Amino acid sequence: MIRNVFVSLLLALCLVAAAPAEEALIPVTEAYQYVVSDTGDALEIDWVIEDCCYLYKDKLTFESGDGALVFGDVQMPAGEAHEDEFFGEQEVYRDRFFVTIPYTVAGDRPESFELAIKSQGCNDVIGICYPPQTWTETVKLRKVARSEPKLKLGDLAGGSAVASSEFPPVDEVFFPDVFAVDGNKVELGIRIVPGFYIYKDKISVRSLSDSARAGRLELPKGKMKVDEFFGEMEVYLESILAPLTIARATPEAMELELEVGYQGCAEGGLCYMPQTRVFTVSLPEATTVSDITATPTSDAPVSEQARLAGIIMGSSIWVAAGLFFLAGLGLAFTPCVLPMVPILSGIIAGEGEGVTPMRGFTLALSYVMGMAIVYTGAGIAAAAVGVQLQATFNQPWILVLFSGLFVLLALGMFGAYDLQMPSGIQTRLSSISGTQKSGTMVGAFVMGALSALIVTACVAPALIAALTVMAQTGDMLRSGTALFAMSLGMGAPLLAVGAAQGKLLPKAGPWMVAVKNAFGFMMLGLAVWMLSRILPGSVTMLLWAVLVFMTGVYMGGLTTLTSESTGTQKFGKGFGFLAIIYGILLLLGSLTGGSNPMQPLASVSFGGGTMVAEEEHALPFQRIKTVDDLDREIAAAASQGKTAFLDFYADWCVSCKEMEAFTFTDAAVQAALSNTVWLQADVTANDEADQALLDRFGVFGPPTIIFFGADGQQRHGYEVVGYMKAEDFALHLEQAFATNVRAQIVP
Repeated sequence: MIRNVFVSLLLALCLVAAAPAEEALIPVTEAYQYVVSDTGDALEIDWVIEDCCYLYKDKLTFESGDGALVFGDVQMPAGEAHEDEFFGEQEVYRDRFFVTIPYTVAGDRPESFELAIKSQGCNDVIGICYPPQTWTETVKLRKVARSEPKLKLGDLAGGSAVASSEFPPVDEVFFPDVFAVDGNKVELGIRIVPGFYIYKDKISVRSLSDSARAGRLELPKGKMKVDEFFGEMEVYLESILAPLTIARATPEAMELELEVGYQGCAEGGLCYMPQTRVFTVSLPEATTVSDITATPTSDAPVSEQARLAGIIMGSSIWVAAGLFFLAGLGLAFTPCVLPMVPILSGIIAGEGEGVTPMRGFTLALSYVMGMAIVYTGAGIAAAAVGVQLQATFNQPWILVLFSGLFVLLALGMFGAYDLQMPSGIQTRLSSISGTQKSGTMVGAFVMGALSALIVTACVAPALIAALTVMAQTGDMLRSGTALFAMSLGMGAPLLAVGAAQGKLLPKAGPWMVAVKNAFGFMMLGLAVWMLSRILPGSVTMLLWAVLVFMTGVYMGGLTTLTSESTGTQKFGKGFGFLAIIYGILLLLGSLTGGSNPMQPLASVSFGGGTMVAEEEHALPFQRIKTVDDLDREIAAAASQGKTAFLDFYADWCVSCKEMEAFTFTDAAVQAALSNTVWLQADVTANDEADQALLDRFGVFGPPTIIFFGADGQQRHGYEVVGYMKAEDFALHLEQAFATNVRAQIVP
């Protein structure tokens, strides 16, 4: 051993003397750098070696300086074969590598201990072998993991593992650390305990300093995994090391604070919530100074539903409830929720005489509570059981059944019969509350519950956020509270409708009959609207034609006026006659294959006195059915250098048809998609193939749009859930398909 050291020293001195002047020998401490971290039962040493050098594997040893720790077998990766001019055939390390040292504690666990590292390496650019090195490092030990875990599989709804299996806290599974390489570069290392994994696209690093900015994190390639929470994702199953360039506004040495974000899961069935940790890194003087205002940041995109999910888990439960109430208030004015207005109005109008504002408000409150409770319960059931309730309650037979119910309610409004509860039930309710109006209150509650399942079955980011938190964490309290608050927000305007209707409705006389007839036609309109989810467009427009025509007749469009006719009758005849004309146009459009009631003659052209049906303009969607179909089309698009997007569609999805009618047809949107393949998955049937496709991306239901870059990779964080206006969607497309540009440091 002494002889080898003497030879290497002699060779080093001779080679330094003979080295050309222009070849500078970098110090050994710069050639070989490492960072030591403790995982609780093992040490991990992350090595970084300069391109000019290598390290001998068999000369790398580790000792506990004070004997506080007893080392087990050191786990070192395989090196590369190298024919060394000093020591012959050797196994060496280059670039970067990891060393893991299991240990046990002799006696009481110390807060820190001394680690002695012995090594030797060479610089093969100059041709010199460094003398053997011994470095001493003070390592701070982590506290021993708690004996009681924070979460058990038995606490999770639908857990697939044995109830006695335990999940450790997130800090005992993932061990991030950041260390400086030089003044303009740091490296992020994350050690991952076997049996757990981290999502690649959930890893981010952000500078908290005004005088420095983090560039793009150079993450290594991961492995593709079909994840039960997010679908197909690129993940890391083993420890990683990723370089990160730092743009500096000043060259002086500095203490840099970096915020590291990440999220991971257990193979056993638990997904941890997103984590953030702040690290302070001591940077030496910078060799490069840049204009940091021109340096792109490394912040990864976060979808709206992901931000809302973070609010549920990261904020006070009252703050989350308030924000979700506002989100529901925004949904109250969408086509998915607006049909509840005529339903509630019909219930109040059915009261007949003596409807006071308080009575109208009370009926509305009963209706809203029925809707909110059932909506929340259905959401919790969907997340716990993992079923698509949205598709279940839009089966054709269910839609036909409830459409028939609305027709029956409409007939009651027209006076065909008196819709009352059985006398026995009325008497019992009367004895309980002392009023004969209790039956209507129960009816309002039941209609609200049915509306929650049928009318409001629309996907929105707030709904997806609540369901995601339920599915991933099993926290039904927080997510259920958010969902209930959102339901109340959707129903809040109905309370004003109820109070106002109780104030404005006529108390008796012919006006009351006219009002009830109007709500009867609204009920029939709801029946047609529900059937439109399963009927061809031309048939639906035919039903609208009949309904509008009959509405015009009821308004007096065919009634003969006399000199004694009142102004109201004249207005009624005028608007009724216009409705009759519009009904005829709808009938004409339906008979020629049209399907858009807003443009009944769009399918008809008048040329040369002859009426000719024109083919409707179709969007350039390619329909796919299976996961294999999707993979094939994405690969084909990537081979042509094209981007792609996948639109999840269903016949019963109102927002899907809104997207097709108003967003996809927009000129700016189509221009942004000129080099994009349009893919569409019709999941109306909700069969096994549809469910497999939904599960691949963790999609709860349509409308949901997934984007893919020209490289064929999914653009995570850019998913669109629910309806989006054309101008917003065009801007979103530019961001989703933007080319990833690496941060460049300007010298």
